[in-house]
Amino acid sequence: MVNDHARVEAMTADARARRIAGEFLDVAVKYKYSYNFSWLGRPIIQFPQEIIAIQELIWRVKPRLIVETGIAHGGSLILSASILQLLGGDGRVVGIDIDIRSHNRKEIERHPLAKRVDLIQGSSVDEKIANQIRQMAVDRSPVMVLLDSNHTHEHVARELELYSPLVTKGSYLIALDTAIEDLPTNTFADRPWGKGNNPKTAVHEFLKKNDRFVIDKEIENKLLITVAPDGYLKCVKD
Repeated sequence: MVNDHARVEAMTADARARRIAGEFLDVAVKYKYSYNFSWLGRPIIQFPQEIIAIQELIWRVKPRLIVETGIAHGGSLILSASILQLLGGDGRVVGIDIDIRSHNRKEIERHPLAKRVDLIQGSSVDEKIANQIRQMAVDRSPVMVLLDSNHTHEHVARELELYSPLVTKGSYLIALDTAIEDLPTNTFADRPWGKGNNPKTAVHEFLKKNDRFVIDKEIENKLLITVAPDGYLKCVKD
């Protein structure tokens, strides 16, 4: 029987599989496929592949603090909180968003898992917000960070600068929607991001000057379809 690693390697080497995955991603973005799903009652706006990958990493790392930039309807916060709840202990997830809409805040705060969730309204690149998060991270190792707010190069680069120091060795910093760089040029014509100006370009620039992190290709290889190619960054140094 082929072992897991060999099976994933064979799939990754299959040019047809990679082509079909790319074509699916292109069509899925066109039809806002990620809006089709929820987690424990809250819309999550993620591909199922990312949901699976994130829960695997939370279970593996067992973080005591998860920092998420970008809240939307709160589904990702509830995903993180649900795995932390299963793990037991005092793990918490904090979500930062420049605009937490009142109806979303209400639904998040009345969710059965709200006791594990903290909400902060403001820009994730505001130094005051970053300082608040630093204080929350004191003595809460391991720490994991998920970046999913404004997808411009400048914004993500600043988030990486501010929040990467919080991530502990063996944990992860996940930059979502790096796939923007790989999609057709006009895919995000109505957005301030696109080819050459997105999370992937910010990640590649970040890695040139930061040796604490490496791209965990095994995650995206086994997913095959992912919105975060080169976005799963493993912290390998204290």
